[in-house]
Amino acid sequence: MKLLLISNSTNPGEAYLGWPRPFIAGFLKKYDISKVLFIPYAGVNLSAQGLKKSYDIYEERVSAVFAEFSCKVDSIHHHHEPASAVAEAECIVVGGGNTFHLVAQMHHHKLMEPIRKRIMQGMPFMGWSAGANVACPTLRTTNDMPIIQPASFDCLNLVPFQINPHYLDAHPAGHGGETRQQRIEEFLAINRNVKVVGLREASLIEVEGLEMKLLGHKPMRLFQFGIEPEEFEPGSDLSFLLHS
Repeated sequence: MKLLLISNSTNPGEAYLGWPRPFIAGFLKKYDISKVLFIPYAGVNLSAQGLKKSYDIYEERVSAVFAEFSCKVDSIHHHHEPASAVAEAECIVVGGGNTFHLVAQMHHHKLMEPIRKRIMQGMPFMGWSAGANVACPTLRTTNDMPIIQPASFDCLNLVPFQINPHYLDAHPAGHGGETRQQRIEEFLAINRNVKVVGLREASLIEVEGLEMKLLGHKPMRLFQFGIEPEEFEPGSDLSFLLHS
């Protein structure tokens, strides 16, 4: 597999896809990618004019960044037969937004298995935020509001663990709800054999074949039931998570 799983697109005060641009550029260059098939289904609030306009705006935003790397962006929402577009794609890129809507649309268009099949055959895949969530077995560690009920919570199952993007350590003063760690621990109480990666903003995971590394600027936190969370610094070899 060739995967780039990014926690978040943009840090405060930065341009869109600002911090991960060097990693995106390196990924595209490494695999000689000149065109990507973009999946914009997580973008549900970019326009008051409806979903198609939201998808158009999302495609334009991503295209402007990828043009810097001489890479064209073709959004899947323009294709009458999305599965055929997947079959012909050089690389698939999945943008962030609402994970429930993203997964609902991917199931509606019957894209999970075709995408997984292409990736397992070697097609590169990149996703940020919700787009990183869908690389996991399920969407159940998303942070997003369930604005729609997908046909299934099952996702691409490219990695044998769950990702919690935008992982936060903070517990804001005056906030009476659970911390992110407490919510993940609730998940683990029910799903005791599953590992959860708390992927902080400005960090990402790259998978190449049977090797996996943490890249970016923040440590990662690994959660397992009944075990104290473990921290991994940028540059760490995480390949053991692919085989456990």
